[in-house]
Amino acid sequence: MRILIAGGAGYIGSALIPKLQERGYSIDVIDLLWFGNHLPSDVKLLNKDIFDLNEEELKGYDQVMFLAGLSNDPMAEFSPAKNFIYNASSPTYLAYMAKRAGVKKFIYASSCSVYGYTVNELYDETAPAVSSYPYGISKLQGEEGVLGMADKDFSVICFRKGTVSGYSPRMRLDLIVNTMFKTAVQAGVITVNNPSIWRPILSIEDAVSGYIRAIESSDGITGVFNLSSGNYTVGEVADLVKESVEAKLGKSVRLNIKNIKDFRNYKVTNEKAITTLSFKPKHDVSAILDNLIVNIDRFSDFDNPNYYNIHVFKGIK
Repeated sequence: MRILIAGGAGYIGSALIPKLQERGYSIDVIDLLWFGNHLPSDVKLLNKDIFDLNEEELKGYDQVMFLAGLSNDPMAEFSPAKNFIYNASSPTYLAYMAKRAGVKKFIYASSCSVYGYTVNELYDETAPAVSSYPYGISKLQGEEGVLGMADKDFSVICFRKGTVSGYSPRMRLDLIVNTMFKTAVQAGVITVNNPSIWRPILSIEDAVSGYIRAIESSDGITGVFNLSSGNYTVGEVADLVKESVEAKLGKSVRLNIKNIKDFRNYKVTNEKAITTLSFKPKHDVSAILDNLIVNIDRFSDFDNPNYYNIHVFKGIK
């Protein structure tokens, strides 16, 4: 099977693609390489903008996956215009061209950020999506754009992912567990703006598993699926990071709790993905921390600007 992955040189793609190669898939990547190239050397790479792809170039692929776009709120708020172009228009264009080229399945990386603020409810995929922020709005628009093209010959799977964390060859330290781990190790302190808000957390290993389940799902499965390893309050994540760093790295860590109001608060259920795609998360926050500790020597230059998407984005905008 041939698969084209847009944005495949990023944080998730760099962990996913070696696993797909192990399963015998032929993988090509289209990526502007904002964050460098950490992929296996035998991956065919198209260094170009998605909007420059034509129908002919997409012929012969069985599936197309969209992992591209702006990846978090700071990037979206720094450039709302580019946020809507890359997160909404770009996947819609790619899905349109893929369908014209005869591709059978399209997989879109969305986000639980589309839910905005919930009042202590566990949200499934039928819950209201009412984000008031550019990132969440654009991700929802991307979903609507690609799902509108689904039919019996073109299936579309959209993953509303929790905040991904853990080690990747294209490392990031601007994700909740990774950030807390970094500051705990480097400064001996974890700052928590609001300990009571909820976040669905997704280990990168479970994210990889989810995408494999989507690729290998039955033809004709279309829809939106929540994807998380579990729901945690931010205060609980901080406690787990503190306990792990102190116990396994022998460092003393202090918590700095601020209680700043945050309008982004949500927790989700994976039941649909479990039932329909056989997605079974295996890696909780403690497992994410074990993954970071095992690989710490590979990203110990904590101040490397390439580990922080907004720093790189500001330099190329």
